[in-house]
Amino acid sequence: MVYMFLANGFEEIEALCPLDLLRRAGVEVTTVGIGGDSIRGSHGITVQADIPDTLYSDSAPDMLILPGGMPGSKNLDESRIVDAALRVGAKRGAYLAAICAAPMVLGRRGLLEGKEAICYPGFEGELKGATISEKRVVRDGNIITGAGMGVALEFGLALVSVLKGEDAARKLRAAVLAD
Repeated sequence: MVYMFLANGFEEIEALCPLDLLRRAGVEVTTVGIGGDSIRGSHGITVQADIPDTLYSDSAPDMLILPGGMPGSKNLDESRIVDAALRVGAKRGAYLAAICAAPMVLGRRGLLEGKEAICYPGFEGELKGATISEKRVVRDGNIITGAGMGVALEFGLALVSVLKGEDAARKLRAAVLAD
């Protein structure tokens, strides 16, 4: 199963664009609200999460997604449920995806050690052990990171690619961009 964690102050485009792309590709994604199921984004858009964090209990997730934004990324970082989910996911080899400031959550847990990663400019110091990339979206093994809101579409397509295959991502890209 795929989960996207939403915390108050999340960047709406970094969450909703990849979520939309994944669902268009037929991926079942459950949004998990940190602290409840009604979560307010950093630009005042309130989203109804599928479940509150208290109902999250997957011991073998396929992918965990962290959208960025502030203070959303900080709120994800402080969540015990997100921490536990990431530790279990990492141990099981789940894909861990984070965009903008959210890669700091992975970095602070040592999950980027020896990996190539990218984040929003200014957060590079939080990516403990990572090689900072110049790419907009980076996949290194089970870690997928994106630079920020401007690459939300590219980030979402990268998630589709690892879950449904490169061909599915290419077809979806052509459909949404009318290439």
